[in-house]
Amino acid sequence: MALWARVQMLGDTMRQMQNIYGSNFPIEVRHFFAQWIESQPWADFDEDNPENEKFAIQFSEQLIKMMEEKAQELSNDEMFLTKLKLQESAVQFKNMYSSNPMSLVRTVKNCLAIETKLVEQADSAASNGKQVSAHRQICERFEYIQRFTQETEAELRQIQHKQEQFIIQYQESLKIANQIQQLASLPNGQTRHDSEQRLQKQKQSIDQTLSQNAQQLLQMRMQLADKHHETCQRLSELQAHFLDDQLISWKRQQQLAGNGTPFDGSLDTLQQWCESLAELIWQNRQQIKKAISFFFFVELLRAQLPINLPPGRQDCLPVLNSTITGLLSSLVTSTFIIEKQPPQVLKKDSRFTATVRLLVGGKLNVHMNPPTVKATIISEEQARILLKNDKNIRNETSGDILNNMGSMEYHQANGQLSITFRNMALKRIRRAEKKGNETVTEEKFSILFQSQFSVGGGELVFQVWTLSLPVVVTVHGNQECNALATILWDNAFAEPGRLPFLVPEKVPWPSLAQTLMTKFASHCGLGLSVDNLNYLAFKSSSSSSSSSPSFFQEPLTGRNFTFWEWFYSILKLTKDWLQGPWKDRLITGFISKQLAQDWLMKSPNGTFLLRFSDSELGGITIAWVAEDPNKPSERNVWNLAPFTDKHFKIRGLGDTIKDLDNLVYLYPNINKSQCFSKFWTQLNGGLL
Repeated sequence: MALWARVQMLGDTMRQMQNIYGSNFPIEVRHFFAQWIESQPWADFDEDNPENEKFAIQFSEQLIKMMEEKAQELSNDEMFLTKLKLQESAVQFKNMYSSNPMSLVRTVKNCLAIETKLVEQADSAASNGKQVSAHRQICERFEYIQRFTQETEAELRQIQHKQEQFIIQYQESLKIANQIQQLASLPNGQTRHDSEQRLQKQKQSIDQTLSQNAQQLLQMRMQLADKHHETCQRLSELQAHFLDDQLISWKRQQQLAGNGTPFDGSLDTLQQWCESLAELIWQNRQQIKKAISFFFFVELLRAQLPINLPPGRQDCLPVLNSTITGLLSSLVTSTFIIEKQPPQVLKKDSRFTATVRLLVGGKLNVHMNPPTVKATIISEEQARILLKNDKNIRNETSGDILNNMGSMEYHQANGQLSITFRNMALKRIRRAEKKGNETVTEEKFSILFQSQFSVGGGELVFQVWTLSLPVVVTVHGNQECNALATILWDNAFAEPGRLPFLVPEKVPWPSLAQTLMTKFASHCGLGLSVDNLNYLAFKSSSSSSSSSPSFFQEPLTGRNFTFWEWFYSILKLTKDWLQGPWKDRLITGFISKQLAQDWLMKSPNGTFLLRFSDSELGGITIAWVAEDPNKPSERNVWNLAPFTDKHFKIRGLGDTIKDLDNLVYLYPNINKSQCFSKFWTQLNGGLL
């Protein structure tokens, strides 16, 4: 922050100085005061400490004295007015703060706190500098294309005016030709001869002008076509950035959000860009169409007038018309998107919602005749066929969805054209034949949303559709766990442009670890420690890689449940019953029984820790160190039977720990009342 800005932030009194000095206050004086203020020991200042009254008095006196001394240093004529103002400010400070120096100190201290916050915000803004720069570049590209579009519009009007003059001259030429033809029917004579010569000269002059004007019109047309060609290129590049980069990135973030990655989901900026792009594409398309129609009459004359295109030059306006129409079609079909995805684990007969939005609907006036959107469920194979542009597949389904049709609504306040299906329900599902050992919780479907609408008074008709993220259909609640594993893997490791819904069978362990940590943090409020991740790697036998089948199909060694079933049961237990202690880092969590014993044996008796059970699904156990009653002078680590949700429905973790007198210190050495008392049940103002 600029030094003078720091001085200007010193409350009402410093604002008085700002009003006195204005921007003409000497920079060296600003620098002097700002540095001196910052050099004071503010970190040690406590307003509630009476001993700091001395500091306040000293600070006030020194500041006033320095103002007076600084005024005396300003001896040259140019600084005379500043000198008087500085002396006047010293008197004002003395009158205001001599009897209440603590007020000045408090003002300055608060000001410096504000400055610190602003500096932190500036640092944060600097970290987003690339995004700001990218946004600015997009705006500049839009401005350039807008200026270019305005220029071509002006040139088109000039061409139109020139062509109107051309037509008038051409009609005059036809009129003279008709007069000459009429003279031919008259008797020969001097009068006829003179009239005929006069008309021939007049027609020759007009035809020569017509030829020149026609050639000029052709040249203007080629120049205009070149400019439209450049505009189309720039529009295409900008559209590729929005659709292939921005929109694809948004969709990927939306998919990762299904695993718990933070995602604001806002489409407002992207909609503004796409709408601006749609408007520019439409304007240029109308210009190109108008240019083609303007030159139609000239084309009829090309057989009579020497206005052929230069050798090797082709008329590119019709091609440009096709190109820009294709851009518009691609923009419209690509911005028909699912703003709110349906649930990816979809239980049969349960109500679910989804929101579909058209980002360019407002600018193209699609809302004037609101389109109808239909939702159907299709299989993975049907989705693959659909992406091959087989239109027949759009009428095929793999089940029946109730309340699956509705009209899009235009929201005037934000310019959004969208539809929210609030009461859809899957009533029937038709499954494909099983592949090997594949279970129903591995079979993926997708919700297909499709619609049709027209723009430009029916000139262009668009068939649009979009696919939801993969969904797994369940019938029973006990299928949810494995269904979530399928979705977790798909969301995390789906690659851009994949064939539906292919995912890699193996990924590096760090990638899977990051996915598990994100999932745990989103559900429980805090992620996993390095010790937790190391133990998870050991449990899943995935020090280097992990495969999708073993992830949720193969039982853990010596257990009758899979790695995912074990992990998910703990996640659910923590989310439902242990969020507070987990977020306060009071639960060690995923570590081995042996490591817990090693840690506790180095601690005083009564030290305990909480670790997730690896022998029972959805359990947490308490391990503590104490004297072994059967072996005098020896210590041992004891483990309680795992607590599950059945126990916590009756008594919470905090009260359970309070009940156990053998538990004294939470590892490494925190008294249990200090960290767990906030989770003890309170009754009538006291502890239960």
